[in-house]
Amino acid sequence: MTAPADRSPHTDLSTLVKAYDVRGVVPDQWDEGTAELFGAAFVQVTGARAVVTGHDMRASSPGLARAFARGATAQGADVVATGLCSTDQLYYASGTLDLPGAMFTASHNPARYNGIKMCRAGAVPVGQDSGLRDIRTLVEQWTDAGGPPPTVPRPGTLTHRDTLDEYAAHLRSLVDLTGIRPLKVVVDAGNGMAGHTVPTALAGLPLDVVPLYFELDGGFPNHEANPLDPANIVDLQRRVRAEGADLGLAFDGDADRCFVVDERGEPVSPSAITALVALRELARRPGATVLHNLITSRTVPEVIREAGGTPVRTRVGHSFIKAEMARTGAVFGGEHSAHYYFADFWNADTGMLAALHVLAELGSHEGPLSSLTRRFDRYAASGEINSAVDDPPARILAVRTAWQDRPGVTVDELDGLTVTGPDWWFNLRPSNTEPLLRLNIEAHTPETVRALRDEVLGLVRAGGPVAMPTASRVSTADSTS
Repeated sequence: MTAPADRSPHTDLSTLVKAYDVRGVVPDQWDEGTAELFGAAFVQVTGARAVVTGHDMRASSPGLARAFARGATAQGADVVATGLCSTDQLYYASGTLDLPGAMFTASHNPARYNGIKMCRAGAVPVGQDSGLRDIRTLVEQWTDAGGPPPTVPRPGTLTHRDTLDEYAAHLRSLVDLTGIRPLKVVVDAGNGMAGHTVPTALAGLPLDVVPLYFELDGGFPNHEANPLDPANIVDLQRRVRAEGADLGLAFDGDADRCFVVDERGEPVSPSAITALVALRELARRPGATVLHNLITSRTVPEVIREAGGTPVRTRVGHSFIKAEMARTGAVFGGEHSAHYYFADFWNADTGMLAALHVLAELGSHEGPLSSLTRRFDRYAASGEINSAVDDPPARILAVRTAWQDRPGVTVDELDGLTVTGPDWWFNLRPSNTEPLLRLNIEAHTPETVRALRDEVLGLVRAGGPVAMPTASRVSTADSTS
């Protein structure tokens, strides 16, 4: 491999390499030269003889994916390029081909961002403690040295393979929708990759699909591709009501997350979807383990126990949860951010499979979705409230100090700080991808939620420069970004 003319000058990757992926502004923080080095480092760290790649619809994605492939083939690895795909479609390719994979996407971030989600063969995650730190070290070393490692005598080959049809067929084999009643569903792709995958995944089913923003456009001309921000589902809510639809589905930019609204256009919390899918999976595998991250509603472990399953509480983040899925043998896992993980999908997250489960459940009942999910509406919640602060560890310590000695209160630090009282809990943790502290609160009453919110935010924002609430209203639906 010879150093290309656009070899990246970026040496410090501390702001680019996150807890479980690579993400930053192109070309300010990284470029095709950096991507090429990541391809070489990925092969060296994983020892891969072949890898599979995919990319989303952002303008920078094809070039970054090609550069990564150059780096990988120069180290002797063959590359199977799937081209345009969703992140869960890349996981499918990694699983079914039994190859390490790299997906080029920045999910819901603005257009000038891009990133890489990496996995080992079988969609096993690559995070800081499972290879990402070593990959970063190699890229930094090569950048400092002014060039990549030497090319191997026999470079790998590049081939192309479209996996969309087989990906859709695999998902459809996991959920039977052939006998459901006809449903009308509005799908907001947000100009992201769901516009590519939904027409194939839902084709031929007893569904009247109303498409919204299916045109692939990495500039996101209609709204951010982040359906967990309430502002980004307004069009979907309006269209569901106007069409008299049974439900609405909204996907994020790389289509690995799915958010649901009911027939009234009201959001269905990811915790409720986690509980609903958990019941379906436990009906197939009685007594199984189901994971939920520590931000999901208390409803989730309650429902799992009531159905005879074993709930396991985890940290937030896909690499952590996928590893825990493998360790525990869990059948399913859900996050408050609308990531849903399935044992039948190599323990990886797939919003499309979760959507199929929701459609199958609704289609096998005569009532509306709102009545189907009402049983999961047990507590009041704050939604996720973001705060930008100068010193996150100091702010977390201030909250811990204020609460840890109160009667009837327990504290744990599985992920950030979780404080639990007799009929409430709150979690305060730093974002893995943004310079924010995130606060989530749940209690039996909205009044308790408001009181906790005001007290905790008073400590978090004391002397802080900026407050950035993304969900200021108290509701029974959790929300995050």
